[in-house]
Amino acid sequence: MLIFYVNTGVIIRDRMPLPPRGKESWYFVFMLLFIPLIVLPGYMAWEAESPTMTRLQVPGAPDGIVFIADPHIKAGNIEMIRGVIREINKMKPNLVLLGGDYYGQGEETPSFQEIWNEVDAPVYAVLGNHDYRVGIQGSGAEGRMAWAMESIFRSQGYNTSTLYSNPDIASADILEDVLENNGVTVLRNEWVELDVNGQRLILCGVDDIWARRADPPVLPDNEAYRIYLIHEPYCDEGWDADLILAGHTHGGQVGNGIFMVLDIVGIVDIRGRSMKDDTLMYVTRGIGTSKGDDDYRLFTSPEIVVIN
Repeated sequence: MLIFYVNTGVIIRDRMPLPPRGKESWYFVFMLLFIPLIVLPGYMAWEAESPTMTRLQVPGAPDGIVFIADPHIKAGNIEMIRGVIREINKMKPNLVLLGGDYYGQGEETPSFQEIWNEVDAPVYAVLGNHDYRVGIQGSGAEGRMAWAMESIFRSQGYNTSTLYSNPDIASADILEDVLENNGVTVLRNEWVELDVNGQRLILCGVDDIWARRADPPVLPDNEAYRIYLIHEPYCDEGWDADLILAGHTHGGQVGNGIFMVLDIVGIVDIRGRSMKDDTLMYVTRGIGTSKGDDDYRLFTSPEIVVIN
């Protein structure tokens, strides 16, 4: 066997084109650039199917809450989502929160949402822009740029609620019915008070901002811990929240220098922790991706968030 490999190596070496004399450095530069282009798509596909767990330490928050968002369930990733649910069940959580965008781009199959009945814990959810079919036109780059510009305008105090229009309310209503029939309580500008491992929690689900449906209710004045669950990363100064959980961004999905800079200077919130009007907000990298049949990510692996 050793001889076989040695001989094969000789054959490959003898048949490889040699660079012209004096151009060896350019030849090797080309090879260094060309080889990653072959390897990179495979790595990105692998990363998109390799969820990681983030332990979010939040003083005062109830223990055993799991948060995920942006599953974008489609034929190409439904088994990966099922695997995520199995991992969540192994944790034996007290509560599971879903941050919206259950539909993929152009693949709105309500029956795929039956997968949520496999979760062995109480499940509460909000809807996202894909669930209303809002802001999903154009390429991925166009969508991300539109989101970045909307975030910049909003950060400067402008009302951006009219930038997105024509939400498909009927489609969202159908999705809500399917989720509810499979053990998921959908909160559309509603709140519930729960007992989570002996601690009182008020969970407020804010409906989608891009669909112009966000109108959270006034919460009762008591000592319960308050979590606002919303799809797009957003905080209004009037919200009485201890913690805001959001998704939407996919963590950038593919590492992008422009968005990383905007994130660093506080104009957009791509992933992780940030403070909004003295309130902690956590933006998850999400689970799925919205474009195409196959999922690809780069330096933004899918994320399961476990609180405390």
